[in-house]
Amino acid sequence: MRIFNERYSDNMSKIYDAVSLGEMMLRLSPPGKLRLSSSETFEKQAGGSEFNVVAGISNLGLSTALITRIPEHDITQFIVNEVRARGVSDDYIIYDKDKNSRLGIYYYESAASPRKPSVVYDRRGTAINYINIDEIPQEAYNSARLFHTSGITLALSSNVRDTAIEMMKRFKKAGALLSFDINYRANLWSEDEARETIEQILPMLDILFVSEETSRRMFRKTGELEDIMKSYCQDYGISIIATTERKVVSPTRHNFTSTIYSKDEDRFYREATYENIEVVDRIGSGDAYVSGVLFGLLKYNDLQKALEYGNAMAAIKNTIPGDVTTTNLKEIEGIIRSHQSSEAQSEMNR
Repeated sequence: MRIFNERYSDNMSKIYDAVSLGEMMLRLSPPGKLRLSSSETFEKQAGGSEFNVVAGISNLGLSTALITRIPEHDITQFIVNEVRARGVSDDYIIYDKDKNSRLGIYYYESAASPRKPSVVYDRRGTAINYINIDEIPQEAYNSARLFHTSGITLALSSNVRDTAIEMMKRFKKAGALLSFDINYRANLWSEDEARETIEQILPMLDILFVSEETSRRMFRKTGELEDIMKSYCQDYGISIIATTERKVVSPTRHNFTSTIYSKDEDRFYREATYENIEVVDRIGSGDAYVSGVLFGLLKYNDLQKALEYGNAMAAIKNTIPGDVTTTNLKEIEGIIRSHQSSEAQSEMNR
């Protein structure tokens, strides 16, 4: 089964399977279940939605790169080391040498029912907000089979927004697939501003990740979920729409599944729900889903496989501390087989 038309058949020779644009951040978290207000120590990790996506794709064996802009100092060297450790190329990282340049930080507090997890952001005026289209090497646009970014990036500032949209146009012109995760964050911009901005780019997209809640609230769509998903294809010509469904049983128990729609086939793809996922850290699980779906498309050009990889990546990320999914193709394929099997499963990998 082929998903994409011949327009993309010549992009197999690109250097990178996927390139993303997004802000890298330092994540600081109290150990265990301690509260932000009382913890005297913090664990540091690297994170960022678009980085999480390409890191997940790299975990599964494809080549990726990240475009971002960060200060040049010892803390950001930690960030760059993490990018490299995840198998993501740092060829397109831009360094801001201004001594006043800032790295984005966010603080994450884990939870136990009935207390909910919480996030505090400190990202105003960070280095990526001053990114300039002329800083991006021209060869970057010809390097990627797929370019991915999200609504988080578009929400950072008008300058980032303009630069990101121009980059999307240039990647598209160079033959890359365009993938976009709406990933709406109310603390970054209003629903009206987000809708007006994103509606401008929807006609460019090949792959769209959007939640049912965002479709109903931000885009004011009504009716059955299937009709809502189809409407993006009918109204904007997008080829593939993916929507996740998470049921929160408690902060530490979730159910997860998703639906993917193919415009060219007029077909919905689904599989059984992952039930009672033991949640250690849900941050980045949506990004893990995106990475699995994109891997399945880039590697196999098969939407059923894409769905299965996406769901498995999201499920396992919930069990892993930190933003990034630490896994590999063998483990993910084992999780998929176990999920699809009706037989009793061993409790240990041997």
